[in-house]
Amino acid sequence: MKKILVFNCNPKKDSFSSELAKKYCHGAELSGADCKIINLIDLEFILNLKWGNTKHIEFEDDLVRAQKEIIEAQHLVFVYPNWWGTYPALLKSFVDRVILSGFAFKYRENSLLWDKLLTGRTARLIITMDTPKLYYYLVFKAPGINSMKKSILQFCGINPVKTTLLGPIKTSSMNKRKAWLNQIFELGKKMK
Repeated sequence: MKKILVFNCNPKKDSFSSELAKKYCHGAELSGADCKIINLIDLEFILNLKWGNTKHIEFEDDLVRAQKEIIEAQHLVFVYPNWWGTYPALLKSFVDRVILSGFAFKYRENSLLWDKLLTGRTARLIITMDTPKLYYYLVFKAPGINSMKKSILQFCGINPVKTTLLGPIKTSSMNKRKAWLNQIFELGKKMK
């Protein structure tokens, strides 16, 4: 049975991101997957490391559990809104605290190279946005996708990383949102 872990990364729990996460999971479960949603807003952890990595901070229980879930999963799904070209600070804080050296990657001794410790997993980014997709790619050069896909997930060995952009949300009709929910449900059924 394929284990899928869906992260709802919107700090507003009753958001459209939450609906999308539930739809994806419902589709995956109908296809026989073991699918779990983690709402990042429900996790208790220090968001801002004001000392960086220079001072030891106790690793919170919710982060220990999140790492365990990531290790057990074959497919990771991140659902979030595009804010200022990237993603909410909550997701960045989660990445900073969980995707650590020794867990997700490990630098080689006396080398600039690293070992990717999360190989064997795939991922999907489901991103809502108000920016038109073409504008996001051509003018902004998709900074949030590049960050999540290349600098974080693929850096740790998660590949392929597929992307689904939904928007513009701000001007979307109820029928359009229902179509997007159905699209995400079908992605879940395909477990992609």
